[in-house]
Amino acid sequence: MSIGKTIHALRKENKMTLLELADKSGVALATLSRMENGKMTGTLESHMKICEALSVTLPELYTDLYAPRKSVELQKHKARTEIFIHDKKASSEMLASRVLNKKMMPILIKLDKGGATHKEETKYGIEKFMYVLEGKIEASIGSEKYTLTKNDSLYFESNVPHYFKNIGSSDARIVCVTCPPAL
Repeated sequence: MSIGKTIHALRKENKMTLLELADKSGVALATLSRMENGKMTGTLESHMKICEALSVTLPELYTDLYAPRKSVELQKHKARTEIFIHDKKASSEMLASRVLNKKMMPILIKLDKGGATHKEETKYGIEKFMYVLEGKIEASIGSEKYTLTKNDSLYFESNVPHYFKNIGSSDARIVCVTCPPAL
């Protein structure tokens, strides 16, 4: 729904004419008319005045402006296209599409025997969770080293420099989730 349709609906709900809303809000009648007819959106200041006149909050005014997001997104293995190669023995594969529009970034890290990811460090406030699906890895987080094997997990603040290395005798696979997404 557009901002104008929402204002119109709220105005009608309050049994108010356009002229009454203009008087009560201090927003020009012509501006309100253009807003309700979709010719303009108005300013934040005019929205705040309209909210006050209609006895609603700004979030209530904006509630229906965006189409609801799809709550389920299936990504088939064959459809994955975002794969990052660290070196010949290490790669990361995005497990969801458009991750920067999401609240977390799930990645599958594959480490061949002896492979390692690049050292990385994010800005403050970003967290990382990792779960070892198979293999034996060493997670270097700052000056500490952690050995993880199948079904082990690790949760840490990713603003600390970190990397993962396969120290086992076979390939390793790790699910890693970064929240919020960071590239």
